[in-house]
Amino acid sequence: MGLRAGLEALLQRHWWRPRPSVVSRLLQPLSVLYRALAFLHRQTGRPRFAPVPVLVVGNVVAGGAGKTPAVLAVLRLLLAAGHRPAVLSRGYGRVGRQPHLVTANDTPAVAGDEPLLIHRRSGVPVWVGVDRLALAKRACAQDLGIDVLVCDDGLQHHRLGRQVNLVVFDERGVGNGLLLPAGPLRQAWPMTAAAGAVPSCVLYNAPAPSTPVTGTLAQRGLHAAWPLQAWWARDASRAVPLARLQGRVLTAAAGLAAPEKFFNMLESAGLQINRLPLPDHHPFDTLPWPASTPEVVVTEKDAIKLRPLVAQGEGAHVVVWVVPLDFKLPEALGRDLLALLFATPPPP
Repeated sequence: MGLRAGLEALLQRHWWRPRPSVVSRLLQPLSVLYRALAFLHRQTGRPRFAPVPVLVVGNVVAGGAGKTPAVLAVLRLLLAAGHRPAVLSRGYGRVGRQPHLVTANDTPAVAGDEPLLIHRRSGVPVWVGVDRLALAKRACAQDLGIDVLVCDDGLQHHRLGRQVNLVVFDERGVGNGLLLPAGPLRQAWPMTAAAGAVPSCVLYNAPAPSTPVTGTLAQRGLHAAWPLQAWWARDASRAVPLARLQGRVLTAAAGLAAPEKFFNMLESAGLQINRLPLPDHHPFDTLPWPASTPEVVVTEKDAIKLRPLVAQGEGAHVVVWVVPLDFKLPEALGRDLLALLFATPPPP
């Protein structure tokens, strides 16, 4: 384990405790500095609005809480309602900073793993780049009939105005409740309900609410397993019920911020797994499991980086199963988001 990975693991152990540890308290002076810098960032100017409504899907904690499946669920909601959405994303882990329109032939190095997955799953235009305001202008100038923008993350990026935030939490909630680096919070929670503040809806990617703030529970589950080649070919005829994998020797690999969620859901479905947690956005430059491994179960976020295995016939020595997370927004939340998005036109 490298120095950076070791430091992150140390912080994670202290962040997700219900009360601040001694280590977290020692780091609190740096949290005060973080709060001051975040305040200055918010004062850099009034947000500028895109020509179409903007919905930001994000979280207030460092690391994943389920933003990508939430973005996909929001896109399904918008498409079903007859809208033409596009997605804006930072493209974490990609090489380069210039705006880029994701294509199906891109690699994760070009597009980022999550934007590539979102484009592949939804088919909607996905723009990646560091400046979301510039991305919004490009997306709307392409004359593709785009009538709404969805920001993948970006809750703490204030240059681009938005009509509504969707704040996602998982089972961990806000951990010890402290700001970075003493705790996992990227901004204070609950968010200030100041006059003119952007309306925010809260979605819990968890069996029960994990903060005191009122929100709705996502309808989630793991139901099918796809052979890696079939997943890339979008051949649903080769997907099997997850129960079909019961009783097998399986290695579950997950390059997520919180891989235990994936592992727990697999075990709840009756699968017997050997857990292989990997760092978030793990690149899979080399395969992390032994060559003698018979069968591997991975997430879609990891499958998007395993295209070379498809060309090799899945590696000949290992069968790789892709298990998507089925994620649906409650109907009431969907109605609220649509109403907030399209109630009034964006300010000039």
